[in-house]
Amino acid sequence: MAKIGIYYGSTTGTCEDIARRLAARLDGAEVINAADLSASNVAGFDVLLLGSSTWGAGDLQDDWYDACDTLRGLDLTGKCVALFCVGDADGYGDTFCGALAPLYEAEKDTGATLLGRVSTDGYSFSDSEGVADGQFLGLALDETNEPDKTDARLDAWIASLGL
Repeated sequence: MAKIGIYYGSTTGTCEDIARRLAARLDGAEVINAADLSASNVAGFDVLLLGSSTWGAGDLQDDWYDACDTLRGLDLTGKCVALFCVGDADGYGDTFCGALAPLYEAEKDTGATLLGRVSTDGYSFSDSEGVADGQFLGLALDETNEPDKTDARLDAWIASLGL
């Protein structure tokens, strides 16, 4: 069984809540604040789930800035990485879940296999840096306006990861 580390950056607690809900669905997964991400603790996992809330104009949550610098310097060959993000599609429809983009940029050259892209179908937003080729770079969630869709989206995303 794959050992899963769920790293999150959360200011208001929403992304932390999502990380814990993911862990409850993934037996044995560990939940770790992005501020505590290090080469040594990443080394112990086969799968990394990286999540951030989105701030300002599609920006990462603050705990991720140093963590992304750490990620860029790692060789994650043989590991799988999947991204998740929370945002507000009504209030910030032009930057919805834009924090997926810097997370993707931090891990894309590490040698890891990226899993978990999600179609934009069923989402209502105008633009996002977190979209490429009609898909989110990971799971996008809107706990502000669509909390009733979160559980189904979590379950579908986990199933798509094949863990």
